[in-house]
Amino acid sequence: MNAPDDNGAPRNADGRPPGGGGNGPAAGGPGTPGLPYRGTGEAFPPTPHDQRTWPEGPRWRTFRGGPCLPQPPDDDEADRRLGPPGATVRRPPEDEVRLVNAAILLRRPLLVTGRPGVGKSALAFRIARELGLGRVLQWPVTSRTTLASGLFEYDVIGRAQAGQAWYAAQQRADGAPGADDAREFGADIGDFVQLGPLGTALLPHRLPRVLLIDEIDKSDADLPNDLLTLFEDGWFEVPPLVRVKHRSPEVVVHTADPGGTAPVRDGVVRTHTFPVVVLTSNGEREFPEAFLRRCLRLDMPDPGPEALGELVAAHFSNRLGDFREQLVSEFVLRSEQAGGLAADQLLNAAHLATSGAYRYQDGDDAEWQAVLRSIWHPLSTEGADPA
Repeated sequence: MNAPDDNGAPRNADGRPPGGGGNGPAAGGPGTPGLPYRGTGEAFPPTPHDQRTWPEGPRWRTFRGGPCLPQPPDDDEADRRLGPPGATVRRPPEDEVRLVNAAILLRRPLLVTGRPGVGKSALAFRIARELGLGRVLQWPVTSRTTLASGLFEYDVIGRAQAGQAWYAAQQRADGAPGADDAREFGADIGDFVQLGPLGTALLPHRLPRVLLIDEIDKSDADLPNDLLTLFEDGWFEVPPLVRVKHRSPEVVVHTADPGGTAPVRDGVVRTHTFPVVVLTSNGEREFPEAFLRRCLRLDMPDPGPEALGELVAAHFSNRLGDFREQLVSEFVLRSEQAGGLAADQLLNAAHLATSGAYRYQDGDDAEWQAVLRSIWHPLSTEGADPA
C-alpha cells in the first residue's frame, strides 16, 4: 500500500504520486495509452474522476500537495465558447496538439500568441472539455493586476467588524463563548479569505485544473517575473492563515469557484498536480527570457476557411445550409480587405442570418450588405474600409 506524504496524499515507494507513467495509462481513460489531448473538440467520455489516471511529469516537476480535493463540475462556459458538445468534430492543427500535450507532460505553462479573435482563449475551454477537467478558472489581466490579486484576497475590515460583534456578544453572554460562538458571529478567519483564480488552480486536486490567464501582455512589467517562482515551486503562503496556524492548523476558505470552499493546512496552498496553464498574448510586448524559458510557446495563426466553417457549424449546426460556405467566403475576402477580422465577427453575422430578420439568401440585398459592413468593421484604423 502506498504511504502517504506529510499532507496525507498517497505516494509510491519512490516518493512520486500514483498514476499513469509516461508509457502507461494517460488521461484518455482507464487503461488507455497515449497522449491525453487530441484537439478535436469532442468531450471526454463520462469516466469517474477517481478512476482516471494522469501522465506523470518529470521528477523535478513533481509536487507533494494533499490531501486531494474532488474535481469541480463543469459549467456552461465551454458550451458558450465552443458550441454544444458533439456539434462538430474539429480538425486540430498539429502544432496545437503537439504543444498542448508537451505542456501537460512537462507541467509547464503554455503561452499562446496570435492576433485578437483567432481563438486563443477558446483553447483553454477545449482542453478542459476534452480531458474532463471541470470548470475553467479565468484570470483576466490588466495593467493593474498583481500576483497577490490572483492568489487570494483577505477582507481585513470585514473580519475586524465581525470580531467587534463577537466581542460585544461575549460581554453580554453568561460565560465565555467558544469557537462555535466565534463562527456564529463570523469571527472565523476562513470566512474572510477567498482564493483567486491562480490560488484556486494550485489547490491539491488529483487531476489538474485548467487556468486561463488572459492577455498577459497587458500586465505590469513585473507580473511575468513574479509568476516565475510560483510556477517553479507550485505553492504559496496565505500570511493571515500562517499567523493563526498554531491555533487553527486547518482553515476552510472560499475559492474562485461559485460557492466553493477548500481546506488550507498550516496557511500553505500546495498543488498536487500542476494545473494546465494557458496564457494568452496579442503580441503587444516582449517577455523576459527567464519567463519564456519556463513556458512552451504556441503561435496561433488566423483560421482558414475550413476552420471558420467548422466554427460556424459548431455553434449553428446546419441552420445556414449551403449559405454557410458563401458567408465564410465573404468573410475571408472582407478580412483580407480590412487587414484582419476576428472570428466572433463571423459568428455575429451567422447569428443575424439565422434570426430571420434579414434576406441573407439574396447576396445583393442592400440591407443585408449594410449590416455586414457594420459588423465586419476593421479592428484598427489601418484596415481598409471599402464601400
